[in-house]
Amino acid sequence: MEEDSNHLANPETPHSLEAETYEEEDGRDPESNSLRQPLLKRNRTLSSTPLALVGAKVSHIESLDYEINENDLFKHDWRRRSKVQVLQYIFLKWSLAFLVGLLTGLIATLINLAIENIAGYKLLAIVGFIEEGRYISGLIFFTGINFFLTLIAAVLCVCFAPTAAGPGIPEIKAYLNGVDTPNMFGATTLLVKIVGSIGAVSAGLDLGKEGPLVHIGSCIASLLAQGGPDNYRIKWRWLRYFNNDRDRRDIITCGSSSGVCAAFRAPVGGVLFALEEVATWWRSALLWRTFFSTAVVVVVLRAFIEICNSGKCGLFGTGGLIMFDVSDVKVSYQAMDVIPIIIIGIIGGLLGSLYNHVLHKVLRVYNLINHKGKMHKLLLALGVSLFTSVCQYCLPFLAQCRACDPSFPETCPTNDRSGNFKQFNCPDGYYNDLATLLLTTNDDAVRNIFSTNTTNEFHVTSILIFFALYCILGLITFGIAVPSGLFLPIILMGSGYGRLLSMAMGSYTNLDEGLFAVLGAASLMAGSMRMTVSLCVIFLELTNNLLLLPITMIVLLIAKTVGDCFNPSIYEIILELKGLPFLDANPEPWMRNLTVGELADVKPPVVTLCGVEKVSRIVDVLRNTTHNAFPIVDQGVPVPGMVATGATELHGLILRAHLVQALKKKWFLPEKRRTEEWEVREKFNWVELAERELKIEQVAVTRDEMEMYVDLHPLTNTTPFTVVESLSVAKALVLFRQVGLRHLLIVPKYQGAGVSLLT
Repeated sequence: MEEDSNHLANPETPHSLEAETYEEEDGRDPESNSLRQPLLKRNRTLSSTPLALVGAKVSHIESLDYEINENDLFKHDWRRRSKVQVLQYIFLKWSLAFLVGLLTGLIATLINLAIENIAGYKLLAIVGFIEEGRYISGLIFFTGINFFLTLIAAVLCVCFAPTAAGPGIPEIKAYLNGVDTPNMFGATTLLVKIVGSIGAVSAGLDLGKEGPLVHIGSCIASLLAQGGPDNYRIKWRWLRYFNNDRDRRDIITCGSSSGVCAAFRAPVGGVLFALEEVATWWRSALLWRTFFSTAVVVVVLRAFIEICNSGKCGLFGTGGLIMFDVSDVKVSYQAMDVIPIIIIGIIGGLLGSLYNHVLHKVLRVYNLINHKGKMHKLLLALGVSLFTSVCQYCLPFLAQCRACDPSFPETCPTNDRSGNFKQFNCPDGYYNDLATLLLTTNDDAVRNIFSTNTTNEFHVTSILIFFALYCILGLITFGIAVPSGLFLPIILMGSGYGRLLSMAMGSYTNLDEGLFAVLGAASLMAGSMRMTVSLCVIFLELTNNLLLLPITMIVLLIAKTVGDCFNPSIYEIILELKGLPFLDANPEPWMRNLTVGELADVKPPVVTLCGVEKVSRIVDVLRNTTHNAFPIVDQGVPVPGMVATGATELHGLILRAHLVQALKKKWFLPEKRRTEEWEVREKFNWVELAERELKIEQVAVTRDEMEMYVDLHPLTNTTPFTVVESLSVAKALVLFRQVGLRHLLIVPKYQGAGVSLLT
């Protein structure tokens, strides 16, 4: 959050309460660092120009204006707003929620359709090479196709939209917490995210499309709310209602929940994910709209699945959308089953925290590589692709062929692109269990390892190789310059160790091995991401079995508790690495012992303006400071109802954007006086005051105009949040987070001669 000198308890970054911001130092590359330093240089001074990694790009960041600016123009517009306009606003909010769900569902279907067909035909071609015994040719083809697909995704991210790299969820979480992330929701980012996700997932990389879908839904929501891309924005009159950060925040929340719903076909889980993980401010009206958006998404997905099941979508139909149905399994518990359930939760918490710790170190190493230039980013992504392809193709040759059992519920063996019993290099009547897990899409791999009533399908060695490989791939794949999600890699790792634990338990438990895989995946996700309620509902919607509810809840609670004992969640770690500020829900203990007045003492004197200010003073302040708002203080004001005169009045707070608008409009007065209400309404309207793009460098002021005056009273927010200097930093932090503040005025505890009105 932007620091407006001493009168602000919270500067440009929410972490300013800890006096930590990020900026370039010594003229060096802001991305260069050693392994023991943050990804960006950290300056221990309070700075108003912080830097952060947004996607894979270093950008200047600032806060969002979630607070309603109650100046005279806003109050006049609010009083004259008719019932028709109110109904228009309500109708538009629900219409945008519908469009967000519709477009997210359509794009999710397109992505799944493209991935299933590209990956499917690639795998069918590999089967042809294997059947002909051309193993080397198959390896070259498999590696070459994956290399080409990864190259497309990486080139798009590196050269056209660096903000499209990664999952995008940490940046969305920071945005909804109050930090503007530049170019995060643009049209170019959206297109690169879609094409890049198709290329990266089709290339067989150990990443999912879940995180990118959350980002895609948020991009759609942002573009709809602002009327399109910046250069081609629709100036529709109704869209003026959404030309503010508050409503844009709400619609982006709808977009993030729609993305989760599109990824997992879990409408309730999507709403709870937005509530538990990404949203900072929540209310019942927003709950209804997010649920409506996810309902639209799931209807669109269901309609396309029905169409594709008839064979009209190529190879899409049996796979694609993650839906691991285990509803046919009868789950019964005994007293002895509590022990393995507790063990799963403990191991999930330990492995999840270990994964977070190691991934933290890997991302630091990757940053050293990436800061060397675009070519190094491309080489890193392509190197990971080559390693992944070679492992997926060659490791199945290490597995022993297993005889098909007539009791198997599916065809055995099979040479299709999907299925539980892939023949690969085995003779007729035998199948390769490791090829079943590796030479398939990630979605089908999860579906295979989650499959129930398959106690003897997988050998322990194959599961061990699968688990070890995806632990390595899960660490080295995340962080390369392609769109990537963390959900699916963690599910693959967790399901692998769940199967291993089930095999180790043997006859000591009656739970199915497939259910152990489900619980293992849930526990590892809780141990890494530290989500509970939303994960529980998502897994219930995925598996379609309510009987799993009690044991899933126990596993998630234990795993999260164990993980919290070691380190933060993976998204919090990424937020810290990227330098993205984030206001936590709970203040640190030391904040109780520090007041906002003491925090303000370490900052320069407050910069104030008069109610009727000289143009030259305004221009000087705007050119020499980066503050987002300035207090308006009038001297010699008569006190209503009292004989005394000469009082000092804190009239309010004026935004930097409004000062620039006043200069641009040439709203100058030849003499120092206050204007009438009708004068300001003739010159300004509240739609123009909502614009934030204009800079002081774009405004030209002549020498004669410098000597004129501007009446700032009509443009001033007369109801800013104001606190006494004795307020603790802990309470200030809670106030900033719960109300969504950007500015906070601090007044002294004592008033008198020689005491400044603002500290």
